[in-house]
Amino acid sequence: MNIISFSDLFSRFQKRESLLQPQQLRLHPPGLTHFSYRSHRELPPFVSRCPIAMKYLKLLSTLDWDNLPWRPTPGPRPGPYPASPLPYIAAYLVKLDQQHKSMGQLRQYLVEHPALTWVLGFPLQMCPDAPHGFDVAASLPLPAHFSYVLRTLPNPWLQFLLTDTVQLLQLALPPAIAFGNVVSLDTKLVIAWVKENNPKVYIKEGRFDKTRQPAGDPDCKCRCKRRRNQSPEATPTQEGQPAEGLGVSKGEYYWGYASGVVATKVPGWGEFVLAEMTQTFDFSDVSYFLPLMAIVEERLGFRPPYGTADAAYDAWYVYDYFHQAGGFAAVPYVDRTKGNRYYFTEDGLPLCAAGLPMPIKSTFINRSSPVVHERARHACPLLFPAETGEICPLNHKNWADGGCISTLPTSIGTRIRYQLDRQSPPYKAIYKQRTVVERIFSQAVALGIERPKLRNHNSITNLNTLIYTLINLRALQRIQDIKATTR
Repeated sequence: MNIISFSDLFSRFQKRESLLQPQQLRLHPPGLTHFSYRSHRELPPFVSRCPIAMKYLKLLSTLDWDNLPWRPTPGPRPGPYPASPLPYIAAYLVKLDQQHKSMGQLRQYLVEHPALTWVLGFPLQMCPDAPHGFDVAASLPLPAHFSYVLRTLPNPWLQFLLTDTVQLLQLALPPAIAFGNVVSLDTKLVIAWVKENNPKVYIKEGRFDKTRQPAGDPDCKCRCKRRRNQSPEATPTQEGQPAEGLGVSKGEYYWGYASGVVATKVPGWGEFVLAEMTQTFDFSDVSYFLPLMAIVEERLGFRPPYGTADAAYDAWYVYDYFHQAGGFAAVPYVDRTKGNRYYFTEDGLPLCAAGLPMPIKSTFINRSSPVVHERARHACPLLFPAETGEICPLNHKNWADGGCISTLPTSIGTRIRYQLDRQSPPYKAIYKQRTVVERIFSQAVALGIERPKLRNHNSITNLNTLIYTLINLRALQRIQDIKATTR
Protein backbone atom coordinates (compact mmCIF):
# COMPACT_ATOMS: atom_id res chain seq x y z
CA MET A 1 0.00 0.00 0.00
CA ASN A 2 1.36 3.42 -0.99
CA ILE A 3 1.62 5.97 1.80
CA ILE A 4 0.79 9.51 0.74
CA SER A 5 2.37 12.31 2.76
CA PHE A 6 0.24 15.22 3.87
CA SER A 7 2.15 17.60 1.58
CA ASP A 8 1.17 15.51 -1.48
CA LEU A 9 -2.39 15.28 -0.24
CA PHE A 10 -2.41 19.04 0.28
CA SER A 11 -1.18 19.60 -3.32
CA ARG A 12 -3.77 17.23 -4.82
CA PHE A 13 -6.54 18.91 -2.85
CA GLN A 14 -5.38 22.30 -4.08
CA LYS A 15 -5.34 21.20 -7.74
CA ARG A 16 -8.66 19.35 -7.56
CA GLU A 17 -10.54 22.24 -6.00
CA SER A 18 -8.99 25.03 -8.08
CA LEU A 19 -11.97 25.08 -10.45
CA LEU A 20 -14.48 25.77 -7.66
CA GLN A 21 -15.31 29.06 -6.00
CA PRO A 22 -12.52 29.92 -3.49
CA GLN A 23 -14.86 31.51 -0.99
CA GLN A 24 -16.76 28.22 -0.67
CA LEU A 25 -13.70 26.11 0.14
CA ARG A 26 -12.11 25.70 3.55
CA LEU A 27 -9.37 23.31 4.54
CA HIS A 28 -8.87 22.28 8.16
CA PRO A 29 -5.15 21.54 8.57
CA PRO A 30 -4.20 19.04 11.29
CA GLY A 31 -2.27 21.71 13.17
CA LEU A 32 -0.93 21.05 16.67
CA THR A 33 -3.33 18.17 17.32
CA HIS A 34 -1.50 15.94 14.81
CA PHE A 35 2.10 16.97 14.26
CA SER A 36 4.99 16.78 16.66
CA TYR A 37 8.31 18.44 16.18
CA ARG A 38 9.93 15.14 15.21
CA SER A 39 7.38 14.41 12.48
CA HIS A 40 8.17 17.57 10.50
CA ARG A 41 8.86 15.46 7.42
CA GLU A 42 5.11 15.29 6.90
CA LEU A 43 4.78 19.05 6.87
CA PRO A 44 4.20 21.02 3.65
CA PRO A 45 7.45 22.52 2.36
CA PHE A 46 6.36 26.12 3.00
CA VAL A 47 5.82 25.21 6.67
CA SER A 48 9.06 23.31 7.23
CA ARG A 49 11.03 26.17 5.67
CA CYS A 50 9.53 28.80 8.02
CA PRO A 51 11.63 29.16 11.24
CA ILE A 52 8.79 30.92 13.08
CA ALA A 53 6.33 28.12 12.34
CA MET A 54 8.87 25.47 13.35
CA LYS A 55 9.70 27.36 16.54
CA TYR A 56 6.11 27.33 17.75
CA LEU A 57 5.50 23.83 16.51
CA LYS A 58 8.34 22.71 18.76
CA LEU A 59 7.15 24.83 21.70
CA LEU A 60 3.42 24.07 21.57
CA SER A 61 3.09 20.58 20.10
CA THR A 62 4.23 18.96 23.35
CA LEU A 63 0.89 19.84 24.95
CA ASP A 64 -1.89 17.26 25.01
CA TRP A 65 -4.20 19.08 22.60
CA ASP A 66 -6.06 15.88 21.66
CA ASN A 67 -7.44 15.43 25.18
CA LEU A 68 -8.38 19.05 25.84
CA PRO A 69 -11.81 18.83 27.52
CA TRP A 70 -13.55 20.43 24.57
CA ARG A 71 -15.84 18.55 22.29
CA PRO A 72 -17.81 20.02 19.37
CA THR A 73 -21.46 19.96 20.33
CA PRO A 74 -24.36 21.36 18.33
CA GLY A 75 -25.82 24.63 19.49
CA PRO A 76 -29.44 25.22 20.58
CA ARG A 77 -30.38 26.04 16.99
CA PRO A 78 -29.71 24.22 13.72
CA GLY A 79 -26.44 25.22 12.10
CA PRO A 80 -22.76 24.38 11.92
CA TYR A 81 -20.81 23.06 14.89
CA PRO A 82 -18.96 25.67 16.97
CA ALA A 83 -15.42 26.45 15.90
CA SER A 84 -12.60 24.72 17.76
CA PRO A 85 -10.95 26.86 20.47
CA LEU A 86 -7.58 25.12 19.99
CA PRO A 87 -6.20 27.53 17.34
CA TYR A 88 -7.24 30.50 19.46
CA ILE A 89 -5.54 29.17 22.60
CA ALA A 90 -2.35 28.46 20.66
CA ALA A 91 -2.52 31.94 19.09
CA TYR A 92 -2.82 33.54 22.54
CA LEU A 93 0.36 31.74 23.62
CA VAL A 94 2.09 33.08 20.52
CA LYS A 95 0.84 36.59 21.36
CA LEU A 96 2.29 36.36 24.86
CA ASP A 97 5.59 34.96 23.64
CA GLN A 98 5.92 37.73 21.04
CA GLN A 99 4.71 40.31 23.60
CA HIS A 100 2.12 41.79 21.27
CA LYS A 101 0.07 44.43 23.05
CA SER A 102 -3.20 43.95 21.15
CA MET A 103 -5.18 41.38 19.24
CA GLY A 104 -4.71 43.50 16.13
CA GLN A 105 -0.94 43.07 16.39
CA LEU A 106 -1.42 39.32 16.85
CA ARG A 107 -3.60 39.05 13.75
CA GLN A 108 -1.14 41.08 11.67
CA TYR A 109 1.69 38.82 12.85
CA LEU A 110 -0.24 35.74 11.73
CA VAL A 111 -1.01 37.35 8.37
CA GLU A 112 2.69 37.95 7.89
CA HIS A 113 3.47 34.31 8.71
CA PRO A 114 1.08 32.06 6.74
CA ALA A 115 2.96 28.93 7.79
CA LEU A 116 2.30 29.74 11.46
CA THR A 117 -1.41 30.20 10.70
CA TRP A 118 -1.37 26.75 9.11
CA VAL A 119 0.44 25.23 12.12
CA LEU A 120 -2.00 26.69 14.63
CA GLY A 121 -4.85 24.97 12.81
CA PHE A 122 -7.12 27.83 11.75
CA PRO A 123 -9.57 26.77 8.98
CA LEU A 124 -8.06 28.04 5.75
CA GLN A 125 -9.93 30.00 3.10
CA MET A 126 -8.72 28.41 -0.15
CA CYS A 127 -7.51 30.72 -2.91
CA PRO A 128 -5.70 29.34 -6.01
CA ASP A 129 -4.02 32.69 -6.68
CA ALA A 130 -2.40 32.88 -3.23
CA PRO A 131 1.25 31.77 -2.89
CA HIS A 132 0.38 28.87 -0.59
CA GLY A 133 -3.08 28.10 -1.86
CA PHE A 134 -5.08 29.94 0.80
CA ASP A 135 -5.94 33.51 1.71
CA VAL A 136 -4.32 34.15 5.10
CA ALA A 137 -6.23 37.32 5.96
CA ALA A 138 -9.58 35.74 5.09
CA SER A 139 -8.72 32.64 7.14
CA LEU A 140 -8.15 34.55 10.38
CA PRO A 141 -10.84 36.02 12.64
CA LEU A 142 -11.03 39.72 13.32
CA PRO A 143 -9.30 41.18 16.41
CA ALA A 144 -12.66 41.67 18.10
CA HIS A 145 -13.40 37.97 17.78
CA PHE A 146 -10.01 37.07 19.26
CA SER A 147 -10.98 39.20 22.27
CA TYR A 148 -14.44 37.64 22.43
CA VAL A 149 -13.06 34.10 22.53
CA LEU A 150 -10.59 35.00 25.29
CA ARG A 151 -13.44 36.52 27.28
CA THR A 152 -15.72 33.48 26.92
CA LEU A 153 -13.23 30.59 27.16
CA PRO A 154 -13.94 28.33 30.16
CA ASN A 155 -10.88 28.54 32.40
CA PRO A 156 -10.84 24.74 33.14
CA TRP A 157 -9.75 24.18 29.53
CA LEU A 158 -6.67 26.32 30.12
CA GLN A 159 -6.08 24.76 33.53
CA PHE A 160 -5.96 21.40 31.74
CA LEU A 161 -3.02 22.65 29.67
CA LEU A 162 -1.25 23.99 32.78
CA THR A 163 -1.74 20.60 34.43
CA ASP A 164 -0.25 18.98 31.35
CA THR A 165 2.87 21.16 31.61
CA VAL A 166 3.38 20.05 35.22
CA GLN A 167 3.14 16.40 34.17
CA LEU A 168 5.51 16.98 31.24
CA LEU A 169 8.02 18.58 33.59
CA GLN A 170 7.82 15.60 35.93
CA LEU A 171 8.57 13.26 33.02
CA ALA A 172 11.35 15.42 31.60
CA LEU A 173 13.29 15.78 34.86
CA PRO A 174 15.49 12.93 36.15
CA PRO A 175 13.51 10.43 38.27
CA ALA A 176 15.77 10.89 41.28
CA ILE A 177 14.77 14.54 41.66
CA ALA A 178 12.19 15.26 44.36
CA PHE A 179 9.99 17.43 42.16
CA GLY A 180 7.58 19.52 44.25
CA ASN A 181 8.89 18.55 47.70
CA VAL A 182 9.37 22.20 48.62
CA VAL A 183 6.83 24.75 47.43
CA SER A 184 6.65 28.52 47.61
CA LEU A 185 3.37 30.45 47.66
CA ASP A 186 2.47 34.10 47.18
CA THR A 187 0.05 36.43 45.39
CA LYS A 188 0.61 39.09 42.74
CA LEU A 189 -1.46 42.24 42.31
CA VAL A 190 -3.15 42.66 38.92
CA ILE A 191 -4.07 46.33 38.43
CA ALA A 192 -7.41 46.88 36.72
CA TRP A 193 -7.58 48.98 33.55
CA VAL A 194 -9.79 51.72 35.02
CA LYS A 195 -9.38 55.46 35.45
CA GLU A 196 -9.61 55.10 39.24
CA ASN A 197 -6.10 53.60 39.19
CA ASN A 198 -4.72 56.55 37.22
CA PRO A 199 -3.47 59.24 39.64
CA LYS A 200 -3.52 61.84 36.84
CA VAL A 201 -7.30 61.61 36.45
CA TYR A 202 -9.44 63.77 38.71
CA ILE A 203 -12.45 61.94 40.15
CA LYS A 204 -14.83 64.15 42.08
CA GLU A 205 -16.77 61.33 43.75
CA GLY A 206 -13.67 59.68 45.23
CA ARG A 207 -11.07 57.37 43.75
CA PHE A 208 -11.29 54.38 46.08
CA ASP A 209 -14.90 54.36 47.23
CA LYS A 210 -15.83 50.68 47.39
CA THR A 211 -19.51 51.50 46.89
CA ARG A 212 -18.80 53.05 43.46
CA GLN A 213 -17.89 50.31 41.00
CA PRO A 214 -15.62 51.59 38.19
CA ALA A 215 -17.41 51.82 34.86
CA GLY A 216 -14.39 50.42 33.04
CA ASP A 217 -14.48 47.04 34.81
CA PRO A 218 -17.63 45.59 36.40
CA ASP A 219 -15.75 42.85 38.30
CA CYS A 220 -12.63 44.40 39.88
CA LYS A 221 -12.52 45.14 43.61
CA CYS A 222 -10.67 47.63 45.80
CA ARG A 223 -8.27 46.84 48.64
CA CYS A 224 -5.18 48.22 50.34
CA LYS A 225 -1.99 46.65 49.01
CA ARG A 226 0.35 47.84 51.75
CA ARG A 227 0.31 50.32 54.60
CA ARG A 228 3.10 52.44 56.06
CA ASN A 229 3.38 54.68 59.09
CA GLN A 230 4.84 58.10 58.27
CA SER A 231 5.66 61.05 60.47
CA PRO A 232 3.42 63.96 59.50
CA GLU A 233 4.44 67.55 59.18
CA ALA A 234 1.98 68.58 61.87
CA THR A 235 1.72 71.82 63.80
CA PRO A 236 2.88 71.40 67.41
CA THR A 237 0.07 71.48 69.99
CA GLN A 238 2.11 73.68 72.32
CA GLU A 239 4.61 76.39 71.59
CA GLY A 240 8.16 75.05 71.56
CA GLN A 241 7.02 71.40 71.70
CA PRO A 242 7.62 69.10 68.68
CA ALA A 243 4.78 66.97 67.32
CA GLU A 244 6.16 63.56 68.28
CA GLY A 245 4.42 60.20 68.21
CA LEU A 246 1.74 61.35 65.80
CA GLY A 247 2.36 58.80 63.04
CA VAL A 248 0.09 58.81 60.01
CA SER A 249 -0.99 55.53 58.45
CA LYS A 250 -0.72 55.80 54.68
CA GLY A 251 -1.92 52.99 52.44
CA GLU A 252 -1.64 52.09 48.75
CA TYR A 253 -5.08 51.29 47.34
CA TYR A 254 -5.89 49.73 43.99
CA TRP A 255 -8.84 48.42 42.04
CA GLY A 256 -7.96 45.06 40.59
CA TYR A 257 -7.39 41.35 41.04
CA ALA A 258 -4.76 39.08 42.55
CA SER A 259 -3.02 36.05 41.11
CA GLY A 260 -2.06 33.34 43.59
CA VAL A 261 0.74 30.96 42.59
CA VAL A 262 2.46 27.90 44.00
CA ALA A 263 5.93 27.35 42.54
CA THR A 264 8.81 24.96 43.10
CA LYS A 265 12.53 24.96 42.34
CA VAL A 266 14.72 22.14 41.11
CA PRO A 267 18.37 23.15 41.58
CA GLY A 268 20.26 23.07 38.31
CA TRP A 269 17.11 22.77 36.20
CA GLY A 270 14.84 25.72 36.88
CA GLU A 271 11.76 27.05 38.64
CA PHE A 272 8.25 25.96 37.72
CA VAL A 273 4.60 26.82 38.34
CA LEU A 274 2.56 24.09 40.02
CA ALA A 275 -0.77 25.87 40.44
CA GLU A 276 -2.40 29.28 40.03
CA MET A 277 -5.75 30.92 40.59
CA THR A 278 -7.11 34.45 40.16
CA GLN A 279 -9.56 36.23 42.44
CA THR A 280 -10.72 39.79 42.85
CA PHE A 281 -8.49 41.94 45.02
CA ASP A 282 -10.84 41.99 48.01
CA PHE A 283 -9.84 38.44 49.02
CA SER A 284 -7.06 38.04 51.59
CA ASP A 285 -3.77 36.39 50.65
CA VAL A 286 -4.26 33.45 52.98
CA SER A 287 -7.60 32.61 51.30
CA TYR A 288 -5.59 31.26 48.34
CA PHE A 289 -3.76 28.66 50.40
CA LEU A 290 -6.18 25.74 50.65
CA PRO A 291 -7.59 25.92 47.07
CA LEU A 292 -4.10 26.18 45.58
CA MET A 293 -2.66 23.36 47.66
CA ALA A 294 -5.60 21.13 46.68
CA ILE A 295 -4.68 21.71 43.02
CA VAL A 296 -0.99 21.06 43.72
CA GLU A 297 -1.78 17.83 45.53
CA GLU A 298 -3.92 16.63 42.63
CA ARG A 299 -1.28 17.47 40.01
CA LEU A 300 1.69 16.03 41.87
CA GLY A 301 -0.09 13.01 43.28
CA PHE A 302 1.15 13.72 46.82
CA ARG A 303 1.09 16.43 49.47
CA PRO A 304 4.28 18.54 49.51
CA PRO A 305 5.94 18.16 52.93
CA TYR A 306 7.62 21.57 52.97
CA GLY A 307 6.31 25.00 52.11
CA THR A 308 7.25 28.62 52.58
CA ALA A 309 5.45 31.93 52.26
CA ASP A 310 5.52 35.44 53.67
CA ALA A 311 3.96 36.62 56.93
CA ALA A 312 0.48 36.91 55.36
CA TYR A 313 0.23 33.11 55.59
CA ASP A 314 0.91 32.88 59.32
CA ALA A 315 -2.21 30.80 60.07
CA TRP A 316 -2.55 27.65 62.13
CA TYR A 317 -3.97 25.59 59.24
CA VAL A 318 -0.93 26.37 57.09
CA TYR A 319 1.33 24.80 59.70
CA ASP A 320 -1.10 21.92 60.19
CA TYR A 321 -1.18 21.17 56.45
CA PHE A 322 2.56 20.67 56.10
CA HIS A 323 2.85 18.90 59.46
CA GLN A 324 0.32 16.32 58.29
CA ALA A 325 2.50 15.83 55.19
CA GLY A 326 5.55 15.04 57.34
CA GLY A 327 7.34 18.39 57.13
CA PHE A 328 6.79 21.96 58.25
CA ALA A 329 5.92 25.42 56.98
CA ALA A 330 8.63 28.09 56.98
CA VAL A 331 6.48 31.18 57.61
CA PRO A 332 7.44 34.23 59.72
CA TYR A 333 5.61 34.69 63.00
CA VAL A 334 3.18 37.60 63.32
CA ASP A 335 2.41 38.79 66.84
CA ARG A 336 -1.36 39.24 67.10
CA THR A 337 -1.53 38.90 70.91
CA LYS A 338 0.46 42.02 71.97
CA GLY A 339 3.47 40.04 73.09
CA ASN A 340 1.55 37.18 74.76
CA ARG A 341 3.56 34.25 73.38
CA TYR A 342 2.08 30.84 74.21
CA TYR A 343 4.02 27.83 75.45
CA PHE A 344 2.60 24.31 75.69
CA THR A 345 2.97 21.08 77.61
CA GLU A 346 3.76 17.81 75.83
CA ASP A 347 0.06 16.92 75.69
CA GLY A 348 -0.83 20.26 74.10
CA LEU A 349 -2.14 22.35 77.02
CA PRO A 350 -1.11 26.02 76.97
CA LEU A 351 0.81 27.44 79.91
CA CYS A 352 -0.46 30.51 81.71
CA ALA A 353 1.77 33.47 82.56
CA ALA A 354 2.74 31.69 85.79
CA GLY A 355 3.82 28.58 83.86
CA LEU A 356 0.87 26.40 84.91
CA PRO A 357 -0.93 24.13 82.37
CA MET A 358 -4.44 25.44 81.63
CA PRO A 359 -7.10 22.69 81.37
CA ILE A 360 -9.88 22.72 78.78
CA LYS A 361 -13.07 24.23 80.16
CA SER A 362 -15.21 23.89 77.02
CA THR A 363 -15.00 23.47 73.24
CA PHE A 364 -16.98 24.85 70.32
CA ILE A 365 -16.92 24.84 66.51
CA ASN A 366 -15.78 28.02 64.79
CA ARG A 367 -17.66 28.32 61.50
CA SER A 368 -16.68 31.91 60.69
CA SER A 369 -13.06 31.00 59.92
CA PRO A 370 -11.89 30.06 56.39
CA VAL A 371 -11.43 26.59 57.86
CA VAL A 372 -14.18 25.21 60.10
CA HIS A 373 -12.38 23.97 63.18
CA GLU A 374 -12.71 23.19 66.87
CA ARG A 375 -11.60 25.73 69.45
CA ALA A 376 -11.08 25.21 73.16
CA ARG A 377 -11.39 27.57 76.11
CA HIS A 378 -8.62 27.00 78.63
CA ALA A 379 -9.24 28.13 82.21
CA CYS A 380 -7.02 28.93 85.19
CA PRO A 381 -5.82 25.65 86.76
CA LEU A 382 -6.16 27.10 90.25
CA LEU A 383 -9.91 27.66 89.74
CA PHE A 384 -10.91 24.87 87.31
CA PRO A 385 -12.09 22.12 87.44
CA ALA A 386 -12.12 22.89 91.15
CA GLU A 387 -10.73 25.64 93.31
CA THR A 388 -7.47 24.60 94.91
CA GLY A 389 -7.36 27.41 97.46
CA GLU A 390 -4.04 28.61 96.12
CA ILE A 391 -3.40 32.17 94.98
CA CYS A 392 -1.95 33.11 91.62
CA PRO A 393 1.84 33.28 92.05
CA LEU A 394 2.00 36.38 89.85
CA ASN A 395 -1.10 38.04 91.27
CA HIS A 396 -2.23 38.49 87.67
CA LYS A 397 -4.63 41.32 86.88
CA ASN A 398 -7.25 38.74 85.74
CA TRP A 399 -7.14 36.83 89.03
CA ALA A 400 -9.86 38.93 90.63
CA ASP A 401 -12.13 38.43 87.58
CA GLY A 402 -12.00 34.63 87.61
CA GLY A 403 -8.48 34.00 86.40
CA CYS A 404 -6.97 33.88 82.93
CA ILE A 405 -8.87 32.33 80.00
CA SER A 406 -7.30 31.50 76.64
CA THR A 407 -9.22 30.44 73.53
CA LEU A 408 -7.17 28.55 70.95
CA PRO A 409 -7.76 26.07 68.11
CA THR A 410 -7.24 22.50 69.21
CA SER A 411 -5.24 21.67 66.06
CA ILE A 412 -1.56 20.82 66.41
CA GLY A 413 -0.90 23.59 63.89
CA THR A 414 -1.59 26.12 66.68
CA ARG A 415 1.19 24.73 68.84
CA ILE A 416 3.59 24.49 65.90
CA ARG A 417 2.98 28.16 65.05
CA TYR A 418 4.25 29.22 68.48
CA GLN A 419 6.90 26.53 69.03
CA LEU A 420 8.57 26.44 65.59
CA ASP A 421 12.28 27.23 65.82
CA ARG A 422 12.68 29.95 63.22
CA GLN A 423 16.42 30.24 63.83
CA SER A 424 17.22 26.63 63.02
CA PRO A 425 19.20 25.71 59.85
CA PRO A 426 16.33 23.56 58.40
CA TYR A 427 13.90 26.48 58.74
CA LYS A 428 16.32 28.92 57.11
CA ALA A 429 17.05 26.49 54.27
CA ILE A 430 13.35 26.15 53.45
CA TYR A 431 12.63 29.85 53.93
CA LYS A 432 15.27 30.71 51.32
CA GLN A 433 12.98 29.10 48.74
CA ARG A 434 10.39 31.85 49.29
CA THR A 435 11.94 33.94 46.52
CA VAL A 436 11.16 31.24 43.94
CA VAL A 437 7.63 32.51 43.45
CA GLU A 438 8.93 36.09 43.29
CA ARG A 439 11.10 35.18 40.31
CA ILE A 440 8.09 33.51 38.68
CA PHE A 441 6.20 36.77 39.14
CA SER A 442 9.09 38.65 37.53
CA GLN A 443 8.67 36.51 34.42
CA ALA A 444 4.91 37.06 34.54
CA VAL A 445 5.35 40.84 34.80
CA ALA A 446 7.56 40.75 31.68
CA LEU A 447 4.66 38.98 29.93
CA GLY A 448 2.18 41.68 30.96
CA ILE A 449 0.39 40.27 34.00
CA GLU A 450 0.57 43.42 36.11
CA ARG A 451 -1.36 45.87 33.90
CA PRO A 452 -3.43 43.89 31.38
CA LYS A 453 -5.53 45.81 28.86
CA LEU A 454 -8.62 43.78 29.74
CA ARG A 455 -11.85 44.75 31.45
CA ASN A 456 -13.44 41.73 33.11
CA HIS A 457 -12.66 38.90 35.49
CA ASN A 458 -12.84 35.98 33.07
CA SER A 459 -10.48 37.54 30.53
CA ILE A 460 -7.88 38.32 33.19
CA THR A 461 -8.23 34.84 34.71
CA ASN A 462 -7.67 33.22 31.32
CA LEU A 463 -4.75 35.51 30.54
CA ASN A 464 -3.03 34.63 33.82
CA THR A 465 -3.40 30.90 33.22
CA LEU A 466 -1.95 31.30 29.73
CA ILE A 467 1.01 33.29 31.11
CA TYR A 468 1.94 30.59 33.60
CA THR A 469 1.46 27.89 30.97
CA LEU A 470 3.92 29.70 28.71
CA ILE A 471 6.41 30.05 31.59
CA ASN A 472 6.30 26.28 32.11
CA LEU A 473 6.57 25.60 28.37
CA ARG A 474 9.68 27.75 28.15
CA ALA A 475 11.17 25.92 31.13
CA LEU A 476 10.31 22.57 29.53
CA GLN A 477 12.04 23.59 26.32
CA ARG A 478 15.17 24.60 28.27
CA ILE A 479 15.23 21.19 29.94
CA GLN A 480 14.89 19.44 26.59
CA ASP A 481 17.70 21.55 25.13
CA ILE A 482 19.97 20.76 28.09
CA LYS A 483 19.30 17.04 27.77
CA ALA A 484 19.89 17.18 24.01
CA THR A 485 23.31 18.84 24.42
CA THR A 486 24.47 16.41 27.13
CA ARG A 487 23.70 13.24 25.22
